[in-house]
Amino acid sequence: MSAPVLLVIAHGSRDPRHAATVHALTARVRSLRPGLRVETGFLDFNAPSVPRVLERLAAEGAAEVVALPLLLTRAFHAKSDIPSVLHEARTRLPQLAIRQAGVLGPSPLLNTALEQRLHEAGLTPGDKGSTGLVLASAGSSDPEAIAVIAEIARELRHTGWCAVRPAFASASLPRTADVVRALRAEGVRRVAVAPYVIAPGRLPDRIAEGAAEADVLSGVLGPSLPLARLLLNRYDEVCVPAAVPRALSA
Repeated sequence: MSAPVLLVIAHGSRDPRHAATVHALTARVRSLRPGLRVETGFLDFNAPSVPRVLERLAAEGAAEVVALPLLLTRAFHAKSDIPSVLHEARTRLPQLAIRQAGVLGPSPLLNTALEQRLHEAGLTPGDKGSTGLVLASAGSSDPEAIAVIAEIARELRHTGWCAVRPAFASASLPRTADVVRALRAEGVRRVAVAPYVIAPGRLPDRIAEGAAEADVLSGVLGPSLPLARLLLNRYDEVCVPAAVPRALSA
């Protein structure tokens, strides 16, 4: 019996960099687990749409799909949009078993990817003690999602940074530029901004604009190895019974 298809569900964007980054990430997932069928579907703006991918899989005789939201927190898309799309697909395609995986965050692998991007931007572990970190996310009106970002910032504070503060590009406050200035006012010698987002687009660009007065701006998480491993871990959580020990995806 073949393994369930992994369907990565991305939001989509008018910015072509977004889809290109998502496809690069799914390509890396395929490289980590040859033989696993990995598909990509978008909720908006980009093709193929999630319903179209599911229709194609059903027509090709696929039996089971694990739908994985390419989201860092449980907000509106994870709680409403994606379940609605999948419910409608289950009704239309009863021959296709569709299970939804959990969102990606929080996870130590995301923190690893974040620090990897900061290292690529020029920060070394020895810089942490004199550097204030702005954890800049897209933002949400969902209090659960905001609380998760705040908790991640608190956890990162215990990994050596002299200060870690959350910031948001939309829907919530404070903004990136305001947090950068606040850290300066507190006497922090160096300020780094780390976008806690997966792919480029309008909101990551807004984060970059807000980082104009920072010393370091890292790249988006993108098709990093830790993020690709995390996608496989979330897939395995659905496919492998909880009683069976799982090794981290290699």
